[in-house]
Amino acid sequence: MTEVATPVQPDKQFTILIVGGGTAGIAIAARLRRERPSLSIGIIDPATTHAYQPGWTLVGAGVMTLKQTLRQEGGLIPANVTWLRASAESFQPDDHIVTLDDGQRIGYRRLILCPGLQLDWDRIEGLGETLGKNGVCSNYSMEHVEYTWTCIQTLNGGKALFTQPPMPIKCAGAPQKIAYLASDFWRKEGVLNRTEVDFLLAGDALFGVAYYRPSLQYAVDYYGINLRYKHNLVAVNGQAKIAIFDVTAPDGSVSRETRSFDMLHVTPPQSAPDFIKDSPFAGAGGWVDVDPSTLRHTKYDTVFGAGDVVGTSNAKTMAAARAQMPVVVANVLASLEGKPLTSSYDGYGACPLTVGYGKVVLAEFLYGGKPAPSFPYDQRKPSSFAWMLKAKVFPHVYWDLMLKGRDITVKHHPEWIREAG
Repeated sequence: MTEVATPVQPDKQFTILIVGGGTAGIAIAARLRRERPSLSIGIIDPATTHAYQPGWTLVGAGVMTLKQTLRQEGGLIPANVTWLRASAESFQPDDHIVTLDDGQRIGYRRLILCPGLQLDWDRIEGLGETLGKNGVCSNYSMEHVEYTWTCIQTLNGGKALFTQPPMPIKCAGAPQKIAYLASDFWRKEGVLNRTEVDFLLAGDALFGVAYYRPSLQYAVDYYGINLRYKHNLVAVNGQAKIAIFDVTAPDGSVSRETRSFDMLHVTPPQSAPDFIKDSPFAGAGGWVDVDPSTLRHTKYDTVFGAGDVVGTSNAKTMAAARAQMPVVVANVLASLEGKPLTSSYDGYGACPLTVGYGKVVLAEFLYGGKPAPSFPYDQRKPSSFAWMLKAKVFPHVYWDLMLKGRDITVKHHPEWIREAG
């Protein structure tokens, strides 16, 4: 007689379970709560501090304080949403269960994966021992972002290196944004003429969307920044002030190159979280394998993804998560009701590229790098209006609108258009 397997029983059960309490997770939970107040929703996240990471470029440049970018996680969890303060450890999709690191088994009818990505600091030899001292800084580190501003202020000439690892990374423009702001500061202080600034990137293009590259190349030339393509940072000796790069030649051969520095701003390699890479949901590169339009998993109909963790070709930005949020919510609700998934994500992403203090190139684009400007002016041109959006408006949009599940479109804010005109 064949034995019938006993179904795994969850310790807790939710209609919708969200893995990740960052930008996408909180926004989706809030939107779901607004649209279906009766739904039982759980959020899995161990963090107690929530960060507005797009602000860290401005923290590193002395425009914002770190405190302005941080909030208590518990204060952002929507009302009547259960916060499970733990980490997801493994998934049993056939049983509709997520197992937590404390052993709890959490059941769901629909699962939304949005734990973000991980920063792989340890893939750069020696970086852990020197980050935050010896002139080695990074805007990608909450602990050390303020040290970037210290390094910029105290540099009195010499060699400044800014690095960018292989894609994909979160906010692909951030590694060069801080190079422009630092150069602008040194220009105003009369230090730039005795400072050699290098921007060393692992790729072969300054920016992924060609439409905006001429404006960025102009900034590179204006500040006299040296562009070094196919340079990937692999090791740092902070005390000796030496950075080591793998350099790929046109024929594909790789050689090692050593560079000295007085200041080194590091953008770390990035990847999908390890527990996602090891899960049944991982596709190419370890990212969550979703349909690029509906954002539903390609194999598991009850699973959706959003934010940096999904393996779609859009830029990994806050703006992308904002655009994905209503799509995921609409399609999850349709799925629960047995209806077709009609909401579609078009790959929208945005990157406010700070090319100087008070000047931003506002890059907006869809899948395939198609430009998608929101405002009635040439957004390739650096503008003070876009700087105002970056420094003042977007933080308000984030905390007071997006994380509360509200719609955010230009048509709802005609005063922005008037200022742009």
